[in-house]
Amino acid sequence: MKKGKFVNYVAALSILALAACSPQQESAQAKPPAQENPSSIDKKASPVTPVETDLPAGTYTLDKAHTSILFRVDHIGFSMYTARFLDFDATLELDPKQPEAASLSATVEAASIETDYPDPETADFNAMLRGPEWLDAEANPQMSFISTAIEMTGGDTAKITGDFTLRGVTRPLVLDAKFNGGYKGFAPYDPQARIGFSARGKLKRSDYGLVVGLPTTEFPIGVGDGVEIIIETELLGPPLVE
Repeated sequence: MKKGKFVNYVAALSILALAACSPQQESAQAKPPAQENPSSIDKKASPVTPVETDLPAGTYTLDKAHTSILFRVDHIGFSMYTARFLDFDATLELDPKQPEAASLSATVEAASIETDYPDPETADFNAMLRGPEWLDAEANPQMSFISTAIEMTGGDTAKITGDFTLRGVTRPLVLDAKFNGGYKGFAPYDPQARIGFSARGKLKRSDYGLVVGLPTTEFPIGVGDGVEIIIETELLGPPLVE
């Protein structure tokens, strides 16, 4: 998914101006201080402080053995049909002290879709979804995601906005990401820095020209327009330095 996957943890700090109420004139008789009316003051947004880690800054690459990319879509109102992709990659440039400046790029091979129903003797569902009406994997082999902005929403959460390309169409996509933790390395078993994230996103498939099977007024039974993206991932960073 942006060129690129799904998944980065970072954040952009925003600070709102504080507008204080003008002081009231004191009366001749002393009065207890008036209680501030919260609605009469523009509250100042506190900068969000990232959780502390000992992670080193640098390039983090995908640990594919510990990454999953799934999607869910409504199937005729009876279930949230779930499938996944098997071939993907991602790179994260990260300084844990300035996560808002991080950048993420990811790619997913469209032909790697896995429905667990690739039975050519009955219905090869994988092949059908690779076809021109659906993912059109032959003409558009890659989906990609490239981050363009990151907004911190909490000490370990962020909104990652990026350009997502599907079927040759590029549109903005927002991933809600959660930083699950990390360490600078665990010699000798895991000698590189490791970091983990969960991310979720939603898109309308019709925005990318994927309209087959959509419910209509005349025929309201079909496959929903909304697609939920679910990412669980770990990335490996610079080697442990003692």
